[in-house]
Amino acid sequence: MYRERPSRLAGAVVWARTMEAGVARPVLPDGCMDLLWHDGELLVAGPDTHAYVPYSATGVRYAGVRFAPGAGPSVIGIPAHELRDRRVALDALWPGAEVRRLAERIGEAPDPAAALEAVALARAEEPDPQIRAVVALLDAGRSVTATADAVGLGIRSLHRRSLEAFGYGPKTLARVLRLQRALALVQGGMPYAEAALAAGCADQAHLAREMRDLAGTTLTAYAEAAKSEISTPSGSWSVA
Repeated sequence: MYRERPSRLAGAVVWARTMEAGVARPVLPDGCMDLLWHDGELLVAGPDTHAYVPYSATGVRYAGVRFAPGAGPSVIGIPAHELRDRRVALDALWPGAEVRRLAERIGEAPDPAAALEAVALARAEEPDPQIRAVVALLDAGRSVTATADAVGLGIRSLHRRSLEAFGYGPKTLARVLRLQRALALVQGGMPYAEAALAAGCADQAHLAREMRDLAGTTLTAYAEAAKSEISTPSGSWSVA
């Protein structure tokens, strides 16, 4: 079961997930970093370049804050590329005593996800307008060159800043954002071929290749896996 809601932190999402024993729906690249609480342990999920497939032999609970693309490093305090494709215990990045205290507080809270959100809010900084503009332009389908020109950066500077903020270069971020646009359209009921064109792919075959390269699966397989985690919304939570 997976639920999410908008965070009080700009552009972020607060989520909760209960996994039964076995493999769950894969987590696809989205340009984001997450702060996680996992049955008493605090972790950071870095930006992914391929699908991450969680597994539990006994079943497990998660709560998380998924930061907007580029916003995670200011909260976690480390460049995104150092966490690319990694899940790292928070006490490897923050003082151990502080992490233990926070983990205990979150574990005792009636809503661990809300308690985790409070930790993120206490550390959040004002969003970098240049980084936000990069995300918006690439998500709108602008080329890397046009994006660099629009935000006043050279190509090399944009690449360096993208590594720090997103964990990978702007070309990879553009592919990730395009795939996420396509998946949102497909989940909304749009046929694959139409979703591919609307998201900025050349055709359905192009979208299928991107799905294999970035997600390691097919659109049909992903859609079927997503159905298995449908739950009934409660309060302000919604089902993704």
